Amino acid sequence: MGLTGSISRGFLYGLNRIEVFGLDRFLETLDKREDVDGRERGLITVSNHVSVLDDPLIWGVLPFRYAFNPSNHRWSLGSYDLCFQNRFLKAFFTYGQVLPTHRSAYSPHGGLFQPTMTQTIRLLSSQPFSQPPANLSHAIENSDPFATGTLTYSTNDIDTFTSPSFYPSRKHSWIHIFPEGRVHQHPTKSLRYFKWGISRLILESEPLPDVIPIFIDGNQEVMHESRQFPRFVPRAGKDIKIAFGEKVDGEKVFGELRERWKRLVKMQKEALKKKGGETEWEMGELTDRLKFGSEAVALRKEVTMRVRMEVLKVRRSLGYPDEDPKQGLVETWIEEGGKGTGKMKDGSWIGNI
Repeated sequence: MGLTGSISRGFLYGLNRIEVFGLDRFLETLDKREDVDGRERGLITVSNHVSVLDDPLIWGVLPFRYAFNPSNHRWSLGSYDLCFQNRFLKAFFTYGQVLPTHRSAYSPHGGLFQPTMTQTIRLLSSQPFSQPPANLSHAIENSDPFATGTLTYSTNDIDTFTSPSFYPSRKHSWIHIFPEGRVHQHPTKSLRYFKWGISRLILESEPLPDVIPIFIDGNQEVMHESRQFPRFVPRAGKDIKIAFGEKVDGEKVFGELRERWKRLVKMQKEALKKKGGETEWEMGELTDRLKFGSEAVALRKEVTMRVRMEVLKVRRSLGYPDEDPKQGLVETWIEEGGKGTGKMKDGSWIGNI
């Protein structure tokens, strides 16, 4: 992570023209989180997604000492079909604190309730969720079922990944997420609709994580989706802006929605108790009603829209005009038809990741 952060910083400041807004305020937040044992809540950063290099490139604005301190750096979600294709990529992205995420368009294991989402919710909360056996190395060497069940998890019932939420050093971690789900390069710098994964992190993590919105502009010129050969080479000499917003007033923006969620969970447990069913489950695990019930779905929609509004505030602070409110609705994008990537009717470019 230190090497990647250093390369990113060198590229941003050595080969491009970079403007960063609100960085001092963001660094103050990270400094307060440096003592792992002293952390009281997780941190979620959320931004638009304009380039395949947004992560790790945007973290090049952090001074070197942050890049070489993984315990106080971000965890991210990466596309399983691209970032975990082979052993080398799996090792690189795993050590780079990237969690394997299946996309529904490319895998039957994708969606809002995949195992990686459970790991992400637990990373934002307090760890560990299970205590290791007294002789941990012996348990691992002898494939003790307890150790296997807590130290690792699978995303598809075949692969095996170390469970990051098992370790106390990951208490109240920092998660960065791109809710647009894929690269979106629009002429007016508008945002694509946000997917609901971000809502699970806010509703289910305990306690409510801090949320900081970020807006990125310029990386789309570094790696534009229309670029020609050599396609894999980042373009230099670009104007890049990265703006860190203020910490969201979580209780004001999300407090009422979280209370509604807690009431919904309580009602579900009471209903199951009457039927003699299981009323306790691990954080990140949900019943079908909490997954697909109409009220649960409505809560996720509202949380996601409010998160999107916070990113739009940062966008507005850079002087961009307000976008058409319809841009935030999935129905608007369905009108584009079945074309998943490439140039769209509105002049935007949609990437594969």
